[in-house]
Amino acid sequence: ALYADVAERFAADEILAPGTVVELGGSAEITMVKSDASDRVFGVISTRPAFTMNGGAGENDTHPPVAMTGRVPVRVIGPVVKGDSLVTSTTPGYAVSVGTDLNWGQAVFAKALETNLDAGEKTIEAVIL
Repeated sequence: ALYADVAERFAADEILAPGTVVELGGSAEITMVKSDASDRVFGVISTRPAFTMNGGAGENDTHPPVAMTGRVPVRVIGPVVKGDSLVTSTTPGYAVSVGTDLNWGQAVFAKALETNLDAGEKTIEAVIL
């Protein structure tokens, strides 16, 4: 495959940009995550999935492809080091690094594939777990 994630289309309660971290809930099936270390985290809006399940469910605006596994760009806030665990952030739609601490349980949804020590908002490559 040319691209590196497996995604499935789900009904979203708003238009979601690629890389946005989503959770189950809202007025549709998925919604932009808005809380720190959410255990409802579900995936990340894919840019170009290698394989899309439920492909006929709708268009990107109403039923965006959610990366369920594989490599995908993820919106992150704050510094991150390759290999760090990612959990949801209080900044809506973003993840944050919790380092290599594995005590976050179901809140960890991805591992960073690159280092970016910038304190601001950015998009990095990560592997969805």
